[in-house]
Amino acid sequence: MERKRLPDYLKRGIIDTEKTKLVRSILKHNCLNTVCEAARCPNKAECYSKNTATFLILGNICTRNCRFCNISGGTPETVDRQEPIKVAQAIKELGLKYAVITSVTRDDLPLQGADVFAAVITETRKLVPDIKIEVLTPDFEGIEDLIDIVVDSKPDVFNHNIETVRRLYQKARPLAQYERSLEFLKHIKERNNNMITKSGLMVGLGETIEELEQTFCDLKNSRCDIVTVGQYMQPSKKHLGVEKYYTQNDFELVEKTAKKCGIKNIVASGLVRSSYKAFETYENI
Repeated sequence: MERKRLPDYLKRGIIDTEKTKLVRSILKHNCLNTVCEAARCPNKAECYSKNTATFLILGNICTRNCRFCNISGGTPETVDRQEPIKVAQAIKELGLKYAVITSVTRDDLPLQGADVFAAVITETRKLVPDIKIEVLTPDFEGIEDLIDIVVDSKPDVFNHNIETVRRLYQKARPLAQYERSLEFLKHIKERNNNMITKSGLMVGLGETIEELEQTFCDLKNSRCDIVTVGQYMQPSKKHLGVEKYYTQNDFELVEKTAKKCGIKNIVASGLVRSSYKAFETYENI
């Protein structure tokens, strides 16, 4: 299938500022990755200017092979046990107010990286006590003991992305399960009723507004507090193709549909990604 042309309203130049140069320098010094840099995110300059960044821990090779994702699959790297300290130091050097910690999926590890998420939170709070921390984790294969390790480390926001509607899971996420992700979000609240939960999904893969409504209602029933929705953009020819580019009117309908299901905190727009305006959304809770 021929790749659809990216609409002008979704084009945003990569702005290189003094802040982005500083971030790159500190990351390189500490041998760290961010999703912002790895994905060449068009929002990174805006996020950096608001003292927010998203760190990618546990390497940059994933044990799964989701057909929408640009992160490489294969044999993962050895875990750097100093990484939590390095991330904490980078957050302090950057003067961040809000940090998002995410990772590749590490099904190969005994604790699937849950312990490393917890260690990053602990080390960061030692150096930057007032920092707000959001985690965006894989599904840990739905193992509740692993979810609990992260919950008990007390991030300010716990994010786990549903990614797409139920019907498209086999096509887009063959090694994941729709119900597992819903149960994951529900369990967070069962473990800590006061924890803010968050999830996100892409649109443009062929879903219908009715399927989106069902997904929003499912997220509401899982007691999800914040939902982000953004346009899927095909990373390469080997990835899933874009079925539709949503207009701003489409996103307004998506937002209304989410609110109809009881989702009060919804961020929906073409360039929205999981951590976009994360601090502002957190403050509005």
